Amino acid sequence: MSTDAHDKAGWPGAVRNAFRVAAVLALGAVTGLCAVRGQVQPAVWQLDPQLCIQCGRCATECVLAPSAVKCVHAFDLCGYCDLCGGYLQPQVTEFTTAAEHQLCPTGAIVRRFVEEPYFEYTIIEELCVGCGRCVKGCNAFGNSSLHLQVRHDRCVNCNECAIARRCPAKAYRRVPAGRPYLIKGRETTAEPDGQTR
Repeated sequence: MSTDAHDKAGWPGAVRNAFRVAAVLALGAVTGLCAVRGQVQPAVWQLDPQLCIQCGRCATECVLAPSAVKCVHAFDLCGYCDLCGGYLQPQVTEFTTAAEHQLCPTGAIVRRFVEEPYFEYTIIEELCVGCGRCVKGCNAFGNSSLHLQVRHDRCVNCNECAIARRCPAKAYRRVPAGRPYLIKGRETTAEPDGQTR
């Protein structure tokens, strides 16, 4: 039977047209998928401060030494306390800057008098190893203004983050590179110096 005869019979021509429509739809779907994939933002690893349990693994499991995880101070949550649980050792007898009274093992927190009875606490990130001791102390005895974040001026953004793999709280997740920081109390973008915008 000739092609013309099939076309006159009706169904073979309809089948051919159906295949053509299906091919066009499939091509459109693939094109649309490629366009959507092209719009997907790259993602980076970040630590969710709401899930973090300050286990200390951020300091020991990162592929970098010192770790790319640093303490961040959310100043708008801070009480500027004289007795800061993130700065001073528990049951300290003197509220001074003496090394034996400080909770941070590397002296990465600087205490500065503002006015009676307020003090400001600033993190020197180059000294911070991401151990989380100050965060744990702040959570236990303060306003929870200290928290840990992966700093993206240091992080190499491994495909499989070594810390995320070993985090017992599963507090690590991928976030859009355009909004890489999860500042405690709100999601926002922050610069590596801790300033938020």
